[in-house]
Amino acid sequence: MKREGNIKISSENMMPIIKKWLYSDKDIFLREIVANGIDAITKFKKLVDMGEAQGDGKEYCVKITVDKKAKTLTVEDNGIGMTEEEVETYITQIAFSGASDFLSKYEKANGDGIIGHFGLGFYSAYMVSDYVEIFSKSYKGGSAVHWSSDGNATYSIEECEKEGRGTKIVMHINAGEKEFLDESNIKNLVKKYCAFMPYNVYVSFKGDGKDQPLNSTFPLYAKNPKDCTDEEYKNFYRDTFMDYNEPIFWVHLNMDYPFKLKGILYFPKVTNKVELERGKVKLYCNQVFIADNIKEVIPEFLMLLNGVIDCPDIPLNVSRSFLQNDKQVQKISNHITKKVADKLTSLFKSDREKYESCWEDTANFIKFGCIKQKDFYDKVKDIIIYKDINDKFLNFEELGVKSEENKDNDKEKQEDKKEPKTVYYVSDKLQQAQYVKMFKDEGLNAIICDSFIDTHFLSFLEYNSPDKVKFMRIDAGLDSALKEDGSEDDTVLADIFKNTLNNDKLTIKFEKLKNAQVPAVIITDEYMRRYSEMGQFYGMTDGVLAHTLIVNKNSRVISKIKELDEEKQKFVVNYVYSLALLSFKKLEAEELDNFVNANITLLDNYIK
Repeated sequence: MKREGNIKISSENMMPIIKKWLYSDKDIFLREIVANGIDAITKFKKLVDMGEAQGDGKEYCVKITVDKKAKTLTVEDNGIGMTEEEVETYITQIAFSGASDFLSKYEKANGDGIIGHFGLGFYSAYMVSDYVEIFSKSYKGGSAVHWSSDGNATYSIEECEKEGRGTKIVMHINAGEKEFLDESNIKNLVKKYCAFMPYNVYVSFKGDGKDQPLNSTFPLYAKNPKDCTDEEYKNFYRDTFMDYNEPIFWVHLNMDYPFKLKGILYFPKVTNKVELERGKVKLYCNQVFIADNIKEVIPEFLMLLNGVIDCPDIPLNVSRSFLQNDKQVQKISNHITKKVADKLTSLFKSDREKYESCWEDTANFIKFGCIKQKDFYDKVKDIIIYKDINDKFLNFEELGVKSEENKDNDKEKQEDKKEPKTVYYVSDKLQQAQYVKMFKDEGLNAIICDSFIDTHFLSFLEYNSPDKVKFMRIDAGLDSALKEDGSEDDTVLADIFKNTLNNDKLTIKFEKLKNAQVPAVIITDEYMRRYSEMGQFYGMTDGVLAHTLIVNKNSRVISKIKELDEEKQKFVVNYVYSLALLSFKKLEAEELDNFVNANITLLDNYIK
């Protein structure tokens, strides 16, 4: 006998809110409906395993059927099914949760795999439907039940005919949501939201033996790492992320205590050296997709990777504020960070050659992680390596910078605080080639720091070890090993240079450089340059920086200037300055024009 009634919700305004705002993306309705079907199968299978129900030997699965003519989308499962009373409880009375009732009744059963709440999630169907029908038959037997509602807080319920246990949801798609009647679109949504659900999901099931499920019921991340091959890891990466560049290496997460967590994080091949490419870390709950890049669970810097993480301890639908304040979620986040750091450390210690070969692809990720998360820096600081001007990779210890542990145990150093070690670096090996050559000639070393993130990273290192190291760009000063003792000022030369160049942002000094071929070099204060670059980035300064011209008194060119007439003195001084600028920075338009004209003059004089 058909009955009608009102859906028991707390407010008559609830249904419009559910229909429009229950989820941020409409297409999530398919995840919810399919997940409910998977949930129903899981419940029934547990009853069978416990001896409280009898299976029929048929494949457990969810079938999705698209009918464009009838404008319906149907999702059917062969799970536990529902009686009329259960439909009233779990569908009509939204406040009740089928999953929690099931778990409280069967406390002796392991609750793993119960995805969520058959109730509120069901109503997500109304985001795309004008009218929804439920046909359900309980495993307990008896008559099947037919429930229907147009989503306006009223419903009808009656007995019906249905073959076999389980539940069939028929959604009558509204006119504005025709995209959900496109079979290819539905298949794409299944691949996105249901890719790893634990029972097969079919779309437009025909039952002719040729149907192929669209999901993998036992994904690679759910296996024991010892049972996985490199080829399987690469195939899983390619199929999941549609990236045909092989990953560099990966971290397989697999733990059961104190929380359940499985997943694989991949270090992708970097294709763009200019900026950090944003990766995609897919978060799952019991093989049901939740979202990409949930920063409350996955540390922000790890989102530069590609990966899959499945954590049953995180509910399917929960507020961001809850995740931010949940201690268990924080423990999960910390554990993921630790496992990534452990993997990097293990690779550094066991296969230094491979670690170095991967460095250019992983360096920005590691540096960004250090800046964003101090705990990560503490774990990896000893395995951060730097390529030097001789193309060798060195870590801090190999650069002669003591680690925190050594420093703390070095009582003599604690008592007699020395200046932090200066480490020189090169930001542009080609532009700064003259400085690099001078360093090499005198047996000095410098590291290459030519990534956009290095400016921030070096400042980060100095801040976190102020008594240990300071960084100077190779053109920020002249190491004593580059100079001879006994340089004296030359007032005559000083006046010639000062009057010729007439630049109030330029300081002129005279030194005897060991490299006599270099007439002059330019240096600028490291921290003033950093400050200027920062100001320029934020539009606060014009980028014009005061600098010092070091004139080499050992240069034959410089020694002859005083013997020239005034016109030639000006020409040589300007030319020497242009040469120094050329090795220091990219010339501005006017500077380049002056330098080209000077070279033309030299050519004219040469062929006369």
